[in-house]
Amino acid sequence: MQLPVVFLAGQPFAFGAIVAFVIGAVVGSFLNVCIYRLPNHESVVFPPSHCPNCDYQIRWYDNIPILSYLLLRGRCRKCGEHISLQYPLVELLNGLLTLALFWKFGFGLIFAIFFVYSSTMVVLTFIDLEHQILPDVITLPGILAGFGISFLFPEFGWLSSLIGILAGGGSLLLIAYGYQLLTKKDGMGGGDIKLLAMMGAFFGWKGVLFIIFVASLLGSVIGISVMLAQKKDSNLAIPFGPFLAGASLIFIFFGRRIIYWYLHIGS
Repeated sequence: MQLPVVFLAGQPFAFGAIVAFVIGAVVGSFLNVCIYRLPNHESVVFPPSHCPNCDYQIRWYDNIPILSYLLLRGRCRKCGEHISLQYPLVELLNGLLTLALFWKFGFGLIFAIFFVYSSTMVVLTFIDLEHQILPDVITLPGILAGFGISFLFPEFGWLSSLIGILAGGGSLLLIAYGYQLLTKKDGMGGGDIKLLAMMGAFFGWKGVLFIIFVASLLGSVIGISVMLAQKKDSNLAIPFGPFLAGASLIFIFFGRRIIYWYLHIGS
């Protein structure tokens, strides 16, 4: 029997790409658990996955990423309650991000580090969109993890990571404090400050500058568009965490190329 072309010995990259996507989608299923439970201060391990409406314990064959949602037509097998589209969306998004990481780095230590990082950004994005919080249980260990990882890469260095932590957290802290002085309102939560400090730990101070600029640009364009579409005023609360997360992922995939292009404009 002839095997599909992607599994031929001459196509290791295609096979690796499939593996990467499947790994990302499977982990995405666990990310959904984190997104649902962490804001409620619940364990992400116990109890097993279940329907929030009827407490039906989800069987393994009903928990296959993306596919199970399609086969069940987006409803619980037992009670028929609608299952949020967020579940397959998170699985698909994480699968595609993992595929993109494999495409850029291949399997290895760098891939593993950014796989965990990007999965974390998915969790934080969806939690912030729904609850407008960024849990300390993720961001604070993330700062320590990023700083610890910096010791593994001499070309990056722990000093750059440390400066990135201070620059990331300090810059948003100053912005938040200045906004509060001018408007007498809280315009930015402490979670954003800790998140950018975490990003500084991973990417250093240069990464922080890039992320702040791109996140602010994205936030301005999308925020203004949403306000115009919904006919809201400037008091509309839009979480900044997703823009920071998106900007940091752009930095991973295109940051150095964009910075090089910018510095050489007109040269």
